[in-house]
Amino acid sequence: MVADHNDFHGLSQFQVLCLLQIAQPQTWQKNELIFEQGSPATGFFVVKVGRVKVFRVSPTGKEQILNIFEVGDNFAEAAALDGQPFPASAAALDWVELIFFPRQAFLELLHQDPGIAINMLIGLSQHLRHLVGVIENLSFKDVQQRLAEYLLNLSNVSSQQSGSCSKSSNVITLDLTKSQLAAALGTIPATLSRVFYHLSSEGIIVVSGSQIEVLDRDRLQNVSQALEQYS
Repeated sequence: MVADHNDFHGLSQFQVLCLLQIAQPQTWQKNELIFEQGSPATGFFVVKVGRVKVFRVSPTGKEQILNIFEVGDNFAEAAALDGQPFPASAAALDWVELIFFPRQAFLELLHQDPGIAINMLIGLSQHLRHLVGVIENLSFKDVQQRLAEYLLNLSNVSSQQSGSCSKSSNVITLDLTKSQLAAALGTIPATLSRVFYHLSSEGIIVVSGSQIEVLDRDRLQNVSQALEQYS
């Protein structure tokens, strides 16, 4: 599992064995808090099974999901490296198996073999690019645009996972609850429901529980790019 992790591609067998020596398996129940914003950064994690959300909560209690990590992804490595408290919280979206790398043991390993650190920088840069995208969406796009873009991306991912020759799938299943999706899109469930209603009433999508059928992909694309407005 460690050898298959994105940040550890290209490592020698010896380097992988060194990592395995400090790795600690962990399991977490669905919705269980893995760590809390502001708590000491004790190490970083690799997802072996399930999904983990990393999020912040405003003083008023509004949750903003910053990222969702799936099998093979790592998270919390920045705080583990600089020794500062965790800048956000993390919780299990499903029943989760993680591989935990204690901070001190990992730092000692990096001093012995700096080559491992180079691989870590790749993962850090990817996370930074993702956060820039989150900030851009929250700053420059309204909720309707964000939802349209999310549905289009999920449609493309669904098609890839099914092995379809088509670039996108017209019937998709939401991978988050409506509350979680609202938090990921930087809004509240009531506003998200209104946007779903608008897209449905305009004949662009059909909503049936967690299943969404895209009826007019071109118009959904226009919405994501603010080329189509509603009164």
